[in-house]
Amino acid sequence: MATYANLFVDQGSDFATIVTLQDESTSDPLDISDLTLYGQVRRTYTSATAFDFIVAVNDLEKAEIKVSLPSSTNENMKPGRYVYDIFADNSITGESFKVLQGILEIIPSVTRD
Repeated sequence: MATYANLFVDQGSDFATIVTLQDESTSDPLDISDLTLYGQVRRTYTSATAFDFIVAVNDLEKAEIKVSLPSSTNENMKPGRYVYDIFADNSITGESFKVLQGILEIIPSVTRD
């Protein structure tokens, strides 16, 4: 089962967060050495339009990944709630599984020049 986390993004700002992945059965850091990680954000689960996360390994030994959504992407998203998930593909076993999911909220700016 994937970890559930809500994310809050200031519209028009670069967003990044570090997530540590754990093995469900042992609670040890997950072996992410053979994983390709990717994820998307959509307004609803059935929306045709998707926005891609940038997902990279931050620390291999600690099983930390960095999930980013650049300002160039989120500035074009309407404020409000979205759904997202992050998947991992194992290049050795061919297995694909969800590691993170939740709600992402785009927060608009109030103050203007």
